[in-house]
Amino acid sequence: MDADFDGMWRRGRLSMRARIARWRSKWWVIGQCAIAAALAWWIAADLLDHETPFFAPIAAVVSLGTSYGQRLRRVVEVGVGVAVGVFIADLLVVLLGSGAWQLGLIVALALSAALLMDAGVVFVTQAAVQSIVVATLVPAPGEAFVRWTDGLIGVGVALVAATVVPSAPLRRPREQAAAVAAKISELLRATGGVLTFGEPQPALDLLADARSTDRMIRELQAAADEGISVVSSSPFRVRHREPVRRMAELVQPLDRALRNTRVLVRQVAVATYHGRTVPASYAQLALDLATAVDDVAAELAANRQPRAARDVLLAVGEQTGDVERADELAAHAILALLRSIIVDLLMVTGDGQFEATDVLPPPP
Repeated sequence: MDADFDGMWRRGRLSMRARIARWRSKWWVIGQCAIAAALAWWIAADLLDHETPFFAPIAAVVSLGTSYGQRLRRVVEVGVGVAVGVFIADLLVVLLGSGAWQLGLIVALALSAALLMDAGVVFVTQAAVQSIVVATLVPAPGEAFVRWTDGLIGVGVALVAATVVPSAPLRRPREQAAAVAAKISELLRATGGVLTFGEPQPALDLLADARSTDRMIRELQAAADEGISVVSSSPFRVRHREPVRRMAELVQPLDRALRNTRVLVRQVAVATYHGRTVPASYAQLALDLATAVDDVAAELAANRQPRAARDVLLAVGEQTGDVERADELAAHAILALLRSIIVDLLMVTGDGQFEATDVLPPPP
């Protein structure tokens, strides 16, 4: 009972820390959306004297969203969606009046027009929302233009705000890449320990840990996409374009390295569970490779391409040709996976696929 409670308490604390970390990573976006909404309302209500311009802040917040990725596309989709929805609704209200069946027809036509234009989800949604606004909340059809103007005010404010971004989205790709490399090192070091001591339970625990790493690659890909979007949309971040692009190119080899590490952990767990004999030199290879990956993680954390870690990776690669030949098929698989991880990591340092493969000596 106490053990279950302690487990629930630890999971709750981890979950709360993750939620706080997620909020901290979005504090700029939260503040930006809040300021954009207030500014859009002030322009429409105080400067242009529109009565209850509720759609100006709505358009601003929807355009900005809670992610830096594809902000300019969202702004354009909201702006065009506003125009399409207002035009169709205003025209049909003049011709047909307002009511339940007219509203249904207006929404259907607005959605159809947006889909026929091959629009994105935000575009389609905004076309429908705007048509509902005009058909239900504007008593006189001619006043729809005011709502259309409010929407464009919100879009305009969002467009300006989208060009102002902090440096955090530019740091996140390298920080997440370093975190992935550090996790690979952690798993390799633990794998070396499992191969050394041959205890099944630590092997199974390590396997469970390795299987939980899928989210790290998703977060790395999201960080890379967000960084590319920021340098593409903000004129103030043009000089960061090349470093962010180079970091984005590391996603694929890091993904393969982490996946191969998970497969390695599974092979080691199965071999340990069934008492297969694995040469002690393979455990040392895993430990040496973990140390080499530490260098890769350190270079990435320092915002450098990890070319400096290539020599130590090559040294571990050379060792894979000198270790003794194993009799067990499971041991052959473990050595092959260690070599594959080295190839993946050499690609992270800048080698091409064939170059990284050719520099390794033949296996024993």
